[in-house]
Amino acid sequence: MEEKYKSDSFKKLLDRLQEDSWQLELLISAFAIFGLFYSLEPIAHSLLLAQFDNNSTFLYFFIIVHFALQILIFNLLLHVLLRAMWIGSLGLRYVFGDIDYDKLNYSELFTKHLKRKVGSFDEYIHTLENVCSVIFALSFLLIFYIFSFFAISFLILSLNNPFPDWMLYIVRILFFFIGFGSFLTFIDFITQGFLKKNKWLAKFYFPFYRVFSLLTLSFLYRPMVYNLLDNKYGKRIGLLLIPFYILIYVAFHLEFQKSNFITPASTKLSTRHIANGRNYSDELKKDEMLITGDFVIQSKVVSEPYLKIFVPLTYKIEDELMDFDSNLKPKKDKRGLYFQSEITIAKEEPNYDSLSTIYLRAFEKKFFFKIDETPCETHFIIANNEGILGFESYTGIKDISEGKHIIQFLKFKSRNTDSILTIQEVPFWHFKP
Repeated sequence: MEEKYKSDSFKKLLDRLQEDSWQLELLISAFAIFGLFYSLEPIAHSLLLAQFDNNSTFLYFFIIVHFALQILIFNLLLHVLLRAMWIGSLGLRYVFGDIDYDKLNYSELFTKHLKRKVGSFDEYIHTLENVCSVIFALSFLLIFYIFSFFAISFLILSLNNPFPDWMLYIVRILFFFIGFGSFLTFIDFITQGFLKKNKWLAKFYFPFYRVFSLLTLSFLYRPMVYNLLDNKYGKRIGLLLIPFYILIYVAFHLEFQKSNFITPASTKLSTRHIANGRNYSDELKKDEMLITGDFVIQSKVVSEPYLKIFVPLTYKIEDELMDFDSNLKPKKDKRGLYFQSEITIAKEEPNYDSLSTIYLRAFEKKFFFKIDETPCETHFIIANNEGILGFESYTGIKDISEGKHIIQFLKFKSRNTDSILTIQEVPFWHFKP
């Protein structure tokens, strides 16, 4: 029995769907653009948090994802624009028909040139149709590529977590295989199948190809890739889009500088003379920004008789605390990705209270605060502020004068030294009610 996809009726159905596919393309593009614009902000916030936390793995991960989303938005906007031109051209053809070069009454030189270069109006419509279809396909191929990147990155990050000693050799072999396989897959991708063309390289690459086909689910979209690669027209459009992607990266990183002395980069962190909103709780809530300062107080203008101080926990702070107090060094570092089910059971580890006490004591010995060079009396607790872990304390300020003050966040460089390093200085104003 003849397979259905080879039958004439199925081919006629596909031909009919191809003619009407532009309506679905526009509908899908509109919904996708709307969703992608809303996803840019959460990704940018995650990128900021990874940067503040000195988590280089997640930092590079979110940089690539953010850039990929920008490219995807550009592709879909370009597709909508070209489809609108295509629809307009169809309407124009219905009213005026094809181009009549004789009625333009141009010289013979220009008439021959325009007939050769511009051609018929039907050819122009056909070209627009092809370009729109290829760009739309490339846009959604990019979504699958992003998914593949997510899958491999998550797998590599998972292998960086602590494992039992008996599993270390297996994990190292898997890590090497996946890392090397990712490199080969990337080379084959950017060279459009170079590793598949050479007889000996193909034999070496084939096992990696089969494994990564499953890991990235590329077998779902690979027919689309090969359908584009076997045609020079599809390759050409893909290559022509690359300069635009570079321009997108440049455009999103352009900033206008208003002053020779104050720049956007210089005001990203608070100092004695600069107040950035990321160091004040009330502005964080108002602007819905992440805590990416070294510490946070409640406001620029404080009328309460106390100052609320919150220091968000970072990898760097915990590394310094473990170096500062050897009792805090664990046998195995448990930090990293972990699985948490929807139903969680509160479970305290043995000696949790004593460890917390040692942890806080080490923090208070390592880090301290001053207001206008006067040490603050602080007693920190561990706090969880809307999912952000950190150290929280309150210090009295009813005896300080009204007006501008500077709160300093400092630390001892090491356990057995009096050498002090200033981490950050933040200005605030105090006025009594």
